[in-house]
Amino acid sequence: MFKHFRGDLFGGITAGIVALPLALAFGVSSGLGPSAGLYGAIFISFFAALFGGTNTQISGPTAPMTAVSMVIIAGILAVHDGDVGKALPIILAVFLLAGLMQIGLGLIGLGKYIKYIPYPVVSGFMTAIGVIILVTQILPAVGYYPKEDEEYVSQFKAAAEEEILENILREEAGEGILVLEDFEETIRRANKITPADMQKEAKTLAAKDASGVLGTFKVLGRAVKNIIWLELALALATIIIIYGFKRITTAVPSTLVALIVVSGVAVGFGLDYRPIEKIPEGLPIPQLGIFTEFKLSAITPYIFTALTLSLLGAIDSLLTSVVADNMTQTKHKPNKELVGQGIGNTIAAVFGGIPGAGATIRTVVNINSGGKTRLSGMIAGILLLVILLALGPIASQIPAAVLAGILVTVGIGVMDYKGLKAIPHLPKDISLGPLKLSSEVIIMLTVLVLSSIWNLVYAVGIGLIIASLMFMKKIGDLTATRSNVKPLKEQPWADEKNFPAKLKEEVFIKHIKGPLFFGSTSDFQQLAEQIPDTASTVVIRLDRMQYMDQSGLYAMEDVLQDLNKRDIKVLLVGLLDQPKYMMERIDIIPDLIPREDIFEDFQPCLDWITANIEDLH
Repeated sequence: MFKHFRGDLFGGITAGIVALPLALAFGVSSGLGPSAGLYGAIFISFFAALFGGTNTQISGPTAPMTAVSMVIIAGILAVHDGDVGKALPIILAVFLLAGLMQIGLGLIGLGKYIKYIPYPVVSGFMTAIGVIILVTQILPAVGYYPKEDEEYVSQFKAAAEEEILENILREEAGEGILVLEDFEETIRRANKITPADMQKEAKTLAAKDASGVLGTFKVLGRAVKNIIWLELALALATIIIIYGFKRITTAVPSTLVALIVVSGVAVGFGLDYRPIEKIPEGLPIPQLGIFTEFKLSAITPYIFTALTLSLLGAIDSLLTSVVADNMTQTKHKPNKELVGQGIGNTIAAVFGGIPGAGATIRTVVNINSGGKTRLSGMIAGILLLVILLALGPIASQIPAAVLAGILVTVGIGVMDYKGLKAIPHLPKDISLGPLKLSSEVIIMLTVLVLSSIWNLVYAVGIGLIIASLMFMKKIGDLTATRSNVKPLKEQPWADEKNFPAKLKEEVFIKHIKGPLFFGSTSDFQQLAEQIPDTASTVVIRLDRMQYMDQSGLYAMEDVLQDLNKRDIKVLLVGLLDQPKYMMERIDIIPDLIPREDIFEDFQPCLDWITANIEDLH
């Protein structure tokens, strides 16, 4: 491990420096504050490198993982009236569960299957992540925070009163109190509600209403009217430096330059800006509330969400691993990488960090700076811990608008422009009346729109379902097109050219090319109807049918039964192992097809036909 220490040292230090502003920004964006982003970067970087399967991978909070985490955090906070103290154990328990699930995915060997997720789903999702981050940073970039807008918050006071009353009734129901019989208890508890409680609940509802892409657009008009020009100037200066400094040199990370310069000016000139939340001093402390306050009922609604988070982290990490492989001419171990990422995310959750994954930009920086082994990722994590301990109080003075500016550039950069540019050129393979559309564009845009305005988790699931259905339809159409029942004189295979011409009315041949599965069964079932009355024998060529599912199996059974009823003899040629196994399981062989009617090659079948079939037409 220490053979390439010099390169690993420079790679780790450079990657850690690049990670610092992003970790702080992702922490703020998530809703748990900058320290959560920094803790996540420290522990995930160190432990994912130590236990992972990609030598040069640098891990930490990433845009996709933060976007999903942001949705999870906002949802759990809303349930707990915006009280971070009450919600934190549940939030971190969900993150810990996601990490454990990642370890499980690696242990059962699912890493190698991640590559089968369709590109349009990944493309639509990545672009949606960019849109979400970009749009949601508009408000902090202009210095507008909905829950601090008294006029806006006042709109939610009636709803807040209703929400508080519902909470009281739920508490009483949980305690077994019959409200109608003991309404005095309800009134007693309601009288304890103070104006401060009402205001706090109204602020929570206001923040929830203004969250996400649609929420941002709801309050955009108010934000424009209440722009704080200093905040906007700091955000714009950050964006300009990030893009401008890259044109001068890429040797120094432009994000870090922007963070130091703009923050330095704001602090040095004593500007009246809004700082980020204070970063706690000292070593990160384990959040034992995850275990001491654990309630299965509180976690149960988020099990599917945790699984989605773990799968997203797996995809994010393994895509970066492929990039690292291409740059270093090595080969990563996908399942080991998932275990490492899971361990990193689990430990990060225990210490209050947000989840993360393999980070492409940081990994590329590490490799270009000389990183060769897993030591580089561990050094990056140690560097961030040193920065936390030494510069925590200084980092707490960073303007919030600067991190908003950094995230704007992240949102712009994470979008899949390659996929977007390809939209006009993708084949239009679907017809809706006069309209011709591309199935891949439909999938990409569906995931993009639903992820942006509705739910990231459900959007990906719907995208995968649509992609799977369209794929199965294409395979079914292709199989049906290539395996039509035709008289022998039309398009014979090479070994069929010497078939006796006098028997071409008595013998028909069916070519099946490709799998017989539920997407192609309807066309196959038309076989019996297509055989003319002159035929006494059907030869089904199965040389190229490698796979048959249960739907295909029963379709085959139905066709064979129909042909048997018409006294048409069926001969099978080239039956492969998997379809043969399936047909034997339900006794198609030997009940409908005797073993002597199954031929390995066409020539023995032809010899049988020549010896046994008479020319009657």
